[in-house]
Amino acid sequence: MNFRHLGLSGLIVSQIAYGNWLTRSSSRSEETEVACVRAALDVGITTFDTADVYAGTHAEESLGRALKGERREGLEILTKVFAPTGPGRNDLGLSRKHIHESINNSLRRLGTDHVDVYQAHRFDPSVPLEETMEALADVVHAGKAHYIGVSEWTADQIRRGHALARELRIFLVSNQPQYSALWRVPEAEVIPACAELGIGQVVWSPLAQGVLTGKYLPGREWPVGSRATDVNDGSPELAAWLKDDVLGRVQELQPLVADAGLSLAQLALAWVLQRPGVSAVVVGASRPEQITANAQAVDVRLDEEVMERIDLVLGPVVVRDPAETRTLSPADRDWRLA
Repeated sequence: MNFRHLGLSGLIVSQIAYGNWLTRSSSRSEETEVACVRAALDVGITTFDTADVYAGTHAEESLGRALKGERREGLEILTKVFAPTGPGRNDLGLSRKHIHESINNSLRRLGTDHVDVYQAHRFDPSVPLEETMEALADVVHAGKAHYIGVSEWTADQIRRGHALARELRIFLVSNQPQYSALWRVPEAEVIPACAELGIGQVVWSPLAQGVLTGKYLPGREWPVGSRATDVNDGSPELAAWLKDDVLGRVQELQPLVADAGLSLAQLALAWVLQRPGVSAVVVGASRPEQITANAQAVDVRLDEEVMERIDLVLGPVVVRDPAETRTLSPADRDWRLA
């Protein structure tokens, strides 16, 4: 495993982070979680990403159990707050009440007294940003988190949040955007803003919900057992990619990996890791061997010709519009698997 600083902060993270959104979705067992976590540790992954909402709060619990007995100082644990975690009117969002209650519940579920990065899962337009940032500062000053981060905030929201964080003497060090060779929305505004501020990218969906692995073929039935065939495990993000023009373009990348002895997944992960500002990519898994294979991407260096070829092949189907970094309210979508 290789490691990088998270932005300009002093925190060092593994370039591949294990995320348990996929692993602990409703169709996965805790045995699978434990096996995947063990595989991650075996290849040197030290950074683990989760959220209070994943699997109806059970993802944090199973990750905590899977990591029990590991040296806490040798791990970087990231979790998130924003989405609904209960039936009450205040069981969601970035209010002071929900943040303070959520961090306490997350720590209990994870079985630790602190997380390394506490992330605002989305921007909450219904709460004053000053209230949100002051509550996050309380979390850090109480020793319940070392740093804070955000996910899917716009460039303007990140700048405003960062300015308040500095006033409050806390460090906003990470942004977690969707980013892949197919989804390049953060490049125009978000990543440049983060570069100015010293904020690192911890990328989610670097494989475009698995489409960049090449397992989905145009004009064919989806593979048995894949996410596309699982009613409990699919997502709107995956459905948006399952189009013949996209899938055909992905297959055109096969010659690039054939001679190099790589998989398409390793190519896609290496592409993200070579993009400016990226500190780590979050990978999930339904089987431990996927973690082992994907971790090898940290040793892959793509030359400029290959990078240009990827851009040329995928260009017509790439999403780039910065407006796709959406401002959502907590009730805007089903967050059970988000």
